[in-house]
Amino acid sequence: MHVSSFFSLRHSLSLPLFDSSLFLVPQIHHLSLSASISIVFFRDNLQSAFVLDPMSLKASQVLSLLNGDSHALFPLLSPVSSPFSPCSTMPSTVHFSRGRNEQFRVVCASKGANNRQLSGVVFEPFEEVKKELALVPTSPHLSLARQKYSDQCESAVNVQINVEYNVSYVYHAMYAYFDRDNVALKGLAKFFKDSSEEEREHAEILMEYQNKRGGKVQLRSIVMPFSEFNHEDKGEALYAMELALSLEKLTNEKLLNLQKVAEQNHDVQLMDFVDSRFLAEQVASIKKISEYVAQLRRVGKGHGVWHFDQMLLHEEAVA
Repeated sequence: MHVSSFFSLRHSLSLPLFDSSLFLVPQIHHLSLSASISIVFFRDNLQSAFVLDPMSLKASQVLSLLNGDSHALFPLLSPVSSPFSPCSTMPSTVHFSRGRNEQFRVVCASKGANNRQLSGVVFEPFEEVKKELALVPTSPHLSLARQKYSDQCESAVNVQINVEYNVSYVYHAMYAYFDRDNVALKGLAKFFKDSSEEEREHAEILMEYQNKRGGKVQLRSIVMPFSEFNHEDKGEALYAMELALSLEKLTNEKLLNLQKVAEQNHDVQLMDFVDSRFLAEQVASIKKISEYVAQLRRVGKGHGVWHFDQMLLHEEAVA
């Protein structure tokens, strides 16, 4: 049986076998009665490893192994005179016989040996890493963590940071308006203040992501928002809520543009980040504010606005 496939047998077994000069790996996985058995040993100071492959075992010995008898294996090894001596700087195989019907094979791998013959390894990490090692920057001004993060994605993330800050700024202006003493709609004031903090939090999450991917955060100018939201036909509450709905849809559109840039640059990680962290939440916000707009259109500009504001105040407090 090949060394790299000795885990493919069927029955599971744990045997803590050891003596003064030789001990068995604590676990032997998938021992099968119908196939040859491969057992890994380490000797002395762990500089050599050995694989014993009995071609046949007596039924009593197999039963003892399954029952956890640690001495069942030693009679198979004790009569052998120095079976490990052929191990040197190169892996080798030794065939010897205990009797007419019992033949064994010992495969030895010494420290520093070429393990390819034993393990069948096809992935060579030190060879594979040479290409990536050449890409590690030496300049202290360049990111060490950056990998497959395009300039287009970096720029698009910075654009989205600016979008989130701009929307947060508008919501903060709405909060200040509805918190005035001559407006005094505390529910709307609290709603827009919470919305402003949420958008600012989104901007900070994007900034953290930018740094995580090895990009550079570049904050841009923020447009000064309106400070008055009274509307002669719609009223201040409906006008502000319709504006909020437009801002949420604009933010969602910008997020979809960011998702598209990530897709064009085959940045799967950025696509997953935008989808899992922002898009679902954005759709939920659009739905909620759409309902508020529908309710405010129904109540008009009169006394119903005060009731809506109280409902919003208590609803936000419960949430």
